[in-house]
Amino acid sequence: MRATAAPAGVVITEAAAELLVRLQQRHGPVMFHQSGGCCDGSSPMCYPRGDFLVGDRDVLLGVLDVGADGVAVWISGPQYAAWKHTQLVIDVVPGRGGGFSLEAPEGVRFLSRGRVFTDEEKAQLGAVPVITGAAYERGERPSARGPVIDEAVPETCPPRSP
Repeated sequence: MRATAAPAGVVITEAAAELLVRLQQRHGPVMFHQSGGCCDGSSPMCYPRGDFLVGDRDVLLGVLDVGADGVAVWISGPQYAAWKHTQLVIDVVPGRGGGFSLEAPEGVRFLSRGRVFTDEEKAQLGAVPVITGAAYERGERPSARGPVIDEAVPETCPPRSP
């Protein structure tokens, strides 16, 4: 019997992926860090790769299959502990986002939606080691990329109000 691959920890909608491609054309390689609140709420913040310093205990949710090198999506270790039961769905909506995120001048903002993993998916994820910032520095990488998905994302939690 063949084992089923673990689900992606993060996926991105088509509209968000299209915006991300434009941002990569303008700024070069980019990355996300899922903000934990405070000034920018709980938004996925998009930075030129290397402009945000990933901490040793930050967790790599996955690498989105957008652009040649993909786009890494990070979250703080404590926030990952609270969210590890959900798949992060990065989407884009009209409005002004965080001032430091690359999409801010575009009149749109990235936002996170969540889809709760099934018990089977949680078990599959439990068999895959978490990649921290320190492990990433040592060369560890995920085995697959997070896919681009249709706009209509069934069974996701709505975005949180700011």
